[in-house]
Amino acid sequence: MSGQILLVEDVDTDAELSIVALRRAKIANPVVRVRNGAEALDYLYARGEFKGRDAGDLPAVVLLDLRMPGLDGHEVLKVVRADARLTTLPIVVLLGSPGEARSLADRDDPAACFACKPLDREQLLAAARNLRLFWLIVTEAPIAPAQPVIRL
Repeated sequence: MSGQILLVEDVDTDAELSIVALRRAKIANPVVRVRNGAEALDYLYARGEFKGRDAGDLPAVVLLDLRMPGLDGHEVLKVVRADARLTTLPIVVLLGSPGEARSLADRDDPAACFACKPLDREQLLAAARNLRLFWLIVTEAPIAPAQPVIRL
């Protein structure tokens, strides 16, 4: 695992706010941002623009926007969870509203967890802190100092 965070977000301002919030929450991992589901899969499978990248070097976590033009978050989840190599990849699905969590449950989408997109900077910062706490709680194996998943 590379320790990178893969941010899949089509809206530039939302992506910028997310990156700022991660930094303010003292999450220092490099962030790779892609703009849609097709680019996310290209990154994970080291193809297209990401050809030559080590496909075995998976991100520490994927922050996945659910609603995107073209290949959306639902479709990305289906592809990722159907691949034995990616089934345990931590994915946090970014939702526009709590009602979308019900939509995922109805579709039987296998996301690791859900988070509503915050409406302002303070909520976004709180969400980033929660992501940091979440990661510290769910990480079962100790993190090697040479490659931290979440740097404190």
